Parts: sequence; structure tokens; C-alpha cells
Amino acid sequence: MAFVDQAQIEVKAGKGGDGIVSFRHEKFVAMGGPFGGDGGHGGSIIFRVDEGLRTLMDFRYNRHFKAQPGGNGGTKGMTGASAQDRYIKVPQGTTVTDADTGKVLGDLLENGQELVVAKGGRGGRGNIHFATPANPAPELSENGEPGQVFNLKLELKVLADVGLVGFPSAGKSTLLSVVSNAKPKVAAYHFTTLSPNIGMVRLDDHNDFVMADLPGLIEGASQGIGLGFQFLRHVERTRVILHLVDMSGIEGEDPYQQYRRILSELEQYDRTILDRPQIVVPTKMDMPDSEENLKTFTEQVTAESGLSTVPKIMPISAMTRTGVDSLMRETANLLATAPSPEVYQPEVAPVDEKVYKFEPEQHDFKVEWVEEEEKWLLSGDEIEKLFKMTNLQREATIMRFARQLRHIGVDDALREAGAKDGDNVRINNSDFVFEFSD
Repeated sequence: MAFVDQAQIEVKAGKGGDGIVSFRHEKFVAMGGPFGGDGGHGGSIIFRVDEGLRTLMDFRYNRHFKAQPGGNGGTKGMTGASAQDRYIKVPQGTTVTDADTGKVLGDLLENGQELVVAKGGRGGRGNIHFATPANPAPELSENGEPGQVFNLKLELKVLADVGLVGFPSAGKSTLLSVVSNAKPKVAAYHFTTLSPNIGMVRLDDHNDFVMADLPGLIEGASQGIGLGFQFLRHVERTRVILHLVDMSGIEGEDPYQQYRRILSELEQYDRTILDRPQIVVPTKMDMPDSEENLKTFTEQVTAESGLSTVPKIMPISAMTRTGVDSLMRETANLLATAPSPEVYQPEVAPVDEKVYKFEPEQHDFKVEWVEEEEKWLLSGDEIEKLFKMTNLQREATIMRFARQLRHIGVDDALREAGAKDGDNVRINNSDFVFEFSD
């Protein structure tokens, strides 16, 4: 299965059911009055974490998700049936962001965790709610509230205890294949790994942890060069970093320079990554020049590590398994005391008190003249929502809509814009046109 760690989808919650106009007609009930019920609530869209999923592959081709609308109200004050919520499974480690605003809506980490991403609309009120002493038999009802609609960006950050980082061909996939049951692709060329591989490491003392082999980084990865930029996000979730450095020298690269360049890329992407427990792992120690290169490398790292503390250096040869068992035990020891990734996130200063001030009611709408139609166009989320909840089949509800427009200042705004008595006004995203009366 292809590894998909980003997706963009549209979610649309269900519309609320319409309220109805109805009256009691029992023979022996004098002045029966209104008896129209409310509409049911529309279904919401809810994400639920499923630990069995590993990628966002399910969202590659299915990008639109809708919930059902609520049922309409009934006579005798009966409320319409509420629609069932729609649950969508996502893998652990999924971050949900509003694609239009960039606001993070939630971070789904625990199995079974749920997040309401689009709330269903409430049911419209039936005429039983509009009775007053002045109007005991109202022919007023509401349509259901529209469900929320969002464009969402989903981003999967692999949940692994240990992350393997390093240049291409540093031996990350080979190490993972030796210490776990994972079967990553291993070959003698760069960028063999095109997506993160995950394996479970089980030790003799019954300790176990999850290790992720991340695609090789190159210089400039934090600016989008190579494959590393696509997968640097996965390092954010890890608690311990194993930094693999090729000691063989067969690539013609100085091991210390490779080491420093990877640290630089990690720092530019997220400085807190360098604060995590880290082990430097010189690899390919079975090669002829590795021992000599290791001595020079160790001296350079000790002299100028660039970290708050000098990291532990544990050379290995994955091919001969030399040093691998010791490395895994030390990794397990570090994990036992390593903090969770959330510790490295910037702290938000606590708010001791909140001051509430009176603010005049604000209504955000727009009035503009459309020359092609020779009409005024009235747009705005609040106005369009009120329109959708208006029952256009009854004059009483249309008059109520007119009063609502006047209350939020539409009449004054039209007048200031230059509208004259008799001008036509259209509600945005509809064919509904009314005549302005000054």
C-alpha cells in the first residue's frame, strides 16, 4: 500500500429538518392553537482514531464526505427524527487543520479519540414556538439550520518512539530490518526509502518500542529540497533520535560534515528536535577505513557537538550485528526516562483573569450594485443563513425575514449605498429577489 501522509477533503454536515405549521383540530378542544413540531438535528461529521490504519490512503480518492439531514417536524408537536452522525476513521497521529484559515482543529493521538469537525444544523422551530398573546395562531415556522461545511487538511505524523535520521545510504533501512520484523527496501543507491517504514523492536528483557526509518535527508531539506522535507514532520513525534552516520567514506563525504549538515536541517525545521535524547550511531564499521574515520569523527564531535550536551556515540555494523544489541538496550534505557514530544512544544502563558467589555453588535454583510443584472446584491454569512432558514411558502415568514434584515441594518446600508424606492435586491447564491421600499 502506498504511504499517504497528507490529504485535503471537504466535509459537509447535515442540514436540520424544517419546522412545520400545523393547528389542533380536535372536535372538543376549543381554540386549539398551533401544534407544528420542530425539525430534527442534522448529522455531524466526526473523526475517530482507528489504530489499525497506518496511512491516509482512504482519503486519496474519496475527498467529499456528507452527513444526512434531519427529518422535518410533524403535527401534534412531534419533533422530526435527528440524523445519525457520520464517523470517519483516521490513523493515530493525524492533525486536522482548516484549509481556508490555517487554524488547527485537533490532534488525534489516542485510539478511539473523537473530534467533531463539522456540526450538524439544528432543526427549525415549528409554529408551536411562535404563539404570543398578540398572535395566538401564528403561521410562522423555520427551516432547518444549514450544516457546517469545511475544507480540511489532514496531515499524518508517524507515531514512533524512536526515529532514524541520517543521509541517504547511511544504513537506516538495514538497521531496521535487522532489529525488527519490518521489511524495508535495501539497495546500494540513494533514496531507496521513499516513505517511512515502521517496525516493532522486541528485546530479550521484554522491553519493546516502535522504530521509524525516515527517508534520507539532504542539505536544504528544510527548504523543500529532496524527499526529506516531506517527512521531517514525522521526527516531531519521536522521543529518541538515532542519528546514523556512514563511517565507510565510500561516498566520498566527510562523516563529520554529513553529521553537522543533518543537525543544521533539523534545527532549521524545529529547534526543539535537538533537545530530545539522541544517540549518534556510526554505521558500516565492517568497512576497511571505518575505524580510522571513527577516531577522527569522535574527536570532532566531542570538541564541537553543537548540542547542549555531547551525545553518546555507539558504532555498529548492521551486517555483522556488531554493537546492535548494545545500541538497542541503550535506546530502551533512554526511552524509559525520555519525556513525551508535547513537552517540547512552547508553553502558553496561563491567563489569570478575563475582562469582558461591552461591544456593539456587529453584522458583517456586503451591499453592491450589479450592473449586468441591474440589481443590488446582498451577501454575507449571517444573511444567507437567515434566508436558508426562511420558509418562502408562507407570507408571514417572509415578512419576518424582512424584519430581521431591517434589524441588522440592511435597509440603512441599501439607502446609504444609493438604493432608490422600487430597486430590486437579490440575496447572494439564490434567485430570491425583493423590492426595496424606502
